[in-house]
Amino acid sequence: MDTIDFTDLPRRNKMYAGANGNKICVIYEDMPYMLKFPPTAKKNKEMSYSNSCFSEYLGCQIYESIGIPVQKTLLGTFMVKGREKIVVACGDFTEPGIVLQDFASLKNQMIDSERNGYGTELSDILQTFDEQTAIDKKEITERFWNMFIVDAFIGNWDRHNGNWGFLYNTRTDEMKLAPVFDCGSCLYPQADEDIMNSVLEKPSEMDFRIFEIPTSAIMINGKKIKYFDFISSVQNEDCNRALLRILRCIDMERIGQIINETPFISDLQRRFYLAMLTERKKRILDYSAGLLNKKVRK
Repeated sequence: MDTIDFTDLPRRNKMYAGANGNKICVIYEDMPYMLKFPPTAKKNKEMSYSNSCFSEYLGCQIYESIGIPVQKTLLGTFMVKGREKIVVACGDFTEPGIVLQDFASLKNQMIDSERNGYGTELSDILQTFDEQTAIDKKEITERFWNMFIVDAFIGNWDRHNGNWGFLYNTRTDEMKLAPVFDCGSCLYPQADEDIMNSVLEKPSEMDFRIFEIPTSAIMINGKKIKYFDFISSVQNEDCNRALLRILRCIDMERIGQIINETPFISDLQRRFYLAMLTERKKRILDYSAGLLNKKVRK
């Protein structure tokens, strides 16, 4: 695959918030892109930089393969003080008059709520879906649970209220769902070669990264949800429906092709990513769907 050198592209003064890595705006093929640089690996001191650029790219590519609207992502390079860095370019889907507003902003409109917009208690989020009037309830509910299932599949631990939301038209006052964005915390971005080898060789290490970590950023009674525990409980009907919707759209052959065609990553990374996705689908999603089918037949 041909790779892109973003170093000398025209830049814009637009700035981006967010804690994970530096970001600049460049113009590529007449379109604005946010370039995300790899942040330091805070939780793994053995790594100089995390693999979050690969996580961002692959997570978004997987979302696209499933058929959920998502930001466009490209991998490339950028020279910084004579050193080449691998970066991910994320398509900027805003435009003059069309601004991004996160779910936390919508949640803040619920003036009777005791929790602020960034609180991720599930009951509070679901209450917001019921009470808000800016967007169709069925549409926002389906997007939330679709993301929950895909994030369970790709192992995303950071889908909070600030990194999903809506596009607001300042001229017409209309609002619609924004494409999915910010997948840099999926696929174990701080897993180095030792961790990858250990997971591939030791069933206990694989089990830990399927059933225990990552957790969702969504909470129940102040405790972060474990994806397996919640989905396999088959207690939430909207989650159940999303599980079946998403499973019908997951094409592991296509996902394997995406991983094999991803530039810059090593053969070990390819094996690790594919193994984790295969096992998470089988042991979380497929298993839970089996339990759901048994429940329906009773």
